[in-house]
Amino acid sequence: MSRHDFQIPVTFHHRVVFTRNAFHPENRALATLLHEGGGRRALVVLEEAVATAWPNLTTEITDYFTRIPIACPVIQIMPGGEPIKTDDRSVRDVWKSIDAAHLDRHSYVLAIGGGAFLDAIGYAAATAHRGLRLIRFPTTTLAQDDSGVGVKCSINAFNKKNWIGTFAVPFAVINDFSFLHTQNEKTRRAGLIEAVKVALVKDRTFFEWIETHLDALAALDPSTLETCVEKSALLHVHHIAEGGDPFESGSSRPLDFGHWAAHKLEALSSYQLSHARAVAIGIALDTLYSTRSGMADASVTQRVFKILSTLQLDIYHPALDCRDPSGRRCVIDGLNEFREHLGGDLTVLMLRDIGLCTEIHHLDQSLLDTCIDELHSLSQSGT
Repeated sequence: MSRHDFQIPVTFHHRVVFTRNAFHPENRALATLLHEGGGRRALVVLEEAVATAWPNLTTEITDYFTRIPIACPVIQIMPGGEPIKTDDRSVRDVWKSIDAAHLDRHSYVLAIGGGAFLDAIGYAAATAHRGLRLIRFPTTTLAQDDSGVGVKCSINAFNKKNWIGTFAVPFAVINDFSFLHTQNEKTRRAGLIEAVKVALVKDRTFFEWIETHLDALAALDPSTLETCVEKSALLHVHHIAEGGDPFESGSSRPLDFGHWAAHKLEALSSYQLSHARAVAIGIALDTLYSTRSGMADASVTQRVFKILSTLQLDIYHPALDCRDPSGRRCVIDGLNEFREHLGGDLTVLMLRDIGLCTEIHHLDQSLLDTCIDELHSLSQSGT
């Protein structure tokens, strides 16, 4: 027997830009990034809802590319939202466009849309030629303050969230604040849940900033919203780049507080429950569990629930009471699916205080049931 072990260090450059009107002729952010990469061809994939909200956007993009030495023969418009992730049909459509445009690994795919759209298009880009350069343009609050600046891309399978996918650091992320303010109010406000989450688990000072500016955030004051999105995005990126496990090779995902239940609730509702609203419920459940188990003071739940209420986010959904033939709540299966997604032992983050967390490896099902019952009761009372 002869064995030889080698270390293969790999360094990634994660570029995140905050700007406004990215395709205006005088905005050179995108042109600078493309020049930095040195490629010569690009494909733009645009979410249909964004194209509808911005009827002149395709013309602006076409005009922009006429001013720089990058060929962009196609702007492909596709439906978005969670349905784009239900199978690989959209991914295959993007592969066909990449092939037809003769893109190579030095070429770019520009994906412009919400989080689910970026997930699917990113997966197509990451798997064509074993990886093209992806430039993300997140357009929703949720995508700009969280997933759009991440390093994952995926589609759903086997009625499970993000079962097919890969880790792929985008060539760049351009958070164009102009897109934020054309979402409907409900979607814009709900997307702030990921900012609440990252503040809750990573940065007490940011959490207190959210509390101080809560009324302005709920009113969707543009300047306050943009500041919150940028603070949240940078906290997420700092964790990915400096947290020691960017590709989640361990068994812990600190940024997924509340997500074990959220992902299962999305599936149980046949994805009628949006990711943002599912995460709000998941955060409510895990926060309540943290306090009812004695890990955190009851004041933590009070502070978190005040934010959820002011942002008009629910803490309960009927899918929480879906049960299997034995009478066991189906959402509990989300714990094992969460463990399988990571591998190793179950590791779930819980709160000790605002900005202070602990990892646990077992949740008491009886206490979870009690917490869910309490969430139902609180939601009925309007608390």
